[in-house]
Amino acid sequence: MLAAQRKALILEEVSLSGARRISELAKSLGVSEVTIRRDVEALTDQGLVDKVHGGVTANSLSSTVEPPFAFNSLKEQTSKDAVAKLAAEMVRPGQAIALMGGSSVYALAKRLREMPSLTVVTNSVPVSDLFAQQPRGDQTVVLTGGVRTPTDSLVGNITTEAFARFNLDLVFMGTHGMDIEFGFSSPNLIEADTNREVIRRAAKFVVLADHTKWGIRGFSSFAELSEADGVITTDGLSPEALGTLRENIKEVLVAKP
Repeated sequence: MLAAQRKALILEEVSLSGARRISELAKSLGVSEVTIRRDVEALTDQGLVDKVHGGVTANSLSSTVEPPFAFNSLKEQTSKDAVAKLAAEMVRPGQAIALMGGSSVYALAKRLREMPSLTVVTNSVPVSDLFAQQPRGDQTVVLTGGVRTPTDSLVGNITTEAFARFNLDLVFMGTHGMDIEFGFSSPNLIEADTNREVIRRAAKFVVLADHTKWGIRGFSSFAELSEADGVITTDGLSPEALGTLRENIKEVLVAKP
């Protein structure tokens, strides 16, 4: 197992339980406690977790912490693939769409590489690189400029100026969290500002968020729940949470990994 995969799994275990012992993580991942301690120290240095005696806990500053793309892309992979499958069914040949940053949208991008006559505008470096690996003559892919975030997204004034030039049929956007009062949010203030501007440029705004995002609040909200035209999530949501989404959003799809 690669170090990035181990760290992603450690982050996932800690985020779900709140705290884990080093010995438990070593046993579940099949590596030595020394290896786990080294991984935990690296995650602590990045501000992603808190190291405690004999274990590791969820970071108390989670609303402003932005995990790197490499870690996020390895978490909840089955759920993200299921969400991406439903999202891909919304796209039609000839449309102009925006694919924003994040691992959930990246999973969608992998399903759209064979879509003919598609125009894609993205602020995601991984998404742009993905389409560049198998370029099609009938696809147009535009990568905006901007300031790069830990999730390999480009944000800021240059990004919003680029998006202002386009009339988009659909924008697909991930989110750090979704909450009944705080809406959709990001740990990055500038990314939240960028998302708000991009939403204004699209005829339809769809959020991709698996069930683990419910109840989480990032530092800055970029949209209320009711501002989304659609949400695609997974079946781990409680009936109450799912009911709240359906009360506020016209189209709520539940993917079953």
